[in-house]
Amino acid sequence: MEQRYGAGPDQIDGMNTSQLRENFMVENLFTPGEIRFAYTHFDRMIVGGAVPLDGALSFGGGEDVGTELFFDAREMGIANLGGAGWIEVDGTRYELANRDVLYVGRGTKAVKLGSNDAAQPAWFYMNSVPAGQSIETRLITRAQSKILELGDAEKSNCRSLAMYIHPEVSPSCLLLMGITDPAKGSVWNTMPPHLHERRMEAYCYFDLSDEDRVMHFMGRPDNTRHLVVANGDIVLSPAWSIHMGAGTGPYGFVWGMTGENQAYTDVSPVAVKELR
Repeated sequence: MEQRYGAGPDQIDGMNTSQLRENFMVENLFTPGEIRFAYTHFDRMIVGGAVPLDGALSFGGGEDVGTELFFDAREMGIANLGGAGWIEVDGTRYELANRDVLYVGRGTKAVKLGSNDAAQPAWFYMNSVPAGQSIETRLITRAQSKILELGDAEKSNCRSLAMYIHPEVSPSCLLLMGITDPAKGSVWNTMPPHLHERRMEAYCYFDLSDEDRVMHFMGRPDNTRHLVVANGDIVLSPAWSIHMGAGTGPYGFVWGMTGENQAYTDVSPVAVKELR
């Protein structure tokens, strides 16, 4: 369990590239044969990655979160970004194909994760946030997600947004989670950039080739910074920061949010011409 304490908007002026990455990115979560977590102090979201090979990987103890068990006061979404795999929650097994998502409710005792084929392992990406109520664990397949088609081809921002853990699809306490794919020929993952002062967001970029990168923009609208992001990297976006990104090649990203509400439209757009 790594730690990410983050920083306020008045602190980024003094940060060099390495310091920005140390505070607002998580790298190397997807390590073959391992399960890794990072505890962020952005609304106490935990991000995690697991790549099971021949043997299963499991967790459930609460020593890193200050409770007897991990899920005593937490919920989680787990997205499979790799080959076919399975997740066992308190003895009940769920099969996850690529881009299926499992919601795991508060009160769970133990989670076990496995791949169907070690040569093409599952990539399990996890978002966990504090939860005040227990909601039943549920598998949301790719076909069951709600798709929104957004953007403008002339401005290179056409994209398909799939909502998984969302009040309109599958309920949770405070977690929102989904997957966005820019259309062929489009590069921007959201437009215009925006703020949501009542929620933080984590981005997990995936399906990038080895040579491609996403240029992720952050910071206050009048004081922006950028992060160069590779396949499997996670960007942590605090409530005070804009977020938008452009890729040098095809990519997708998982978005996970938590905060005061689950109102996806509770955002404040920022005109591109106002950015500095």
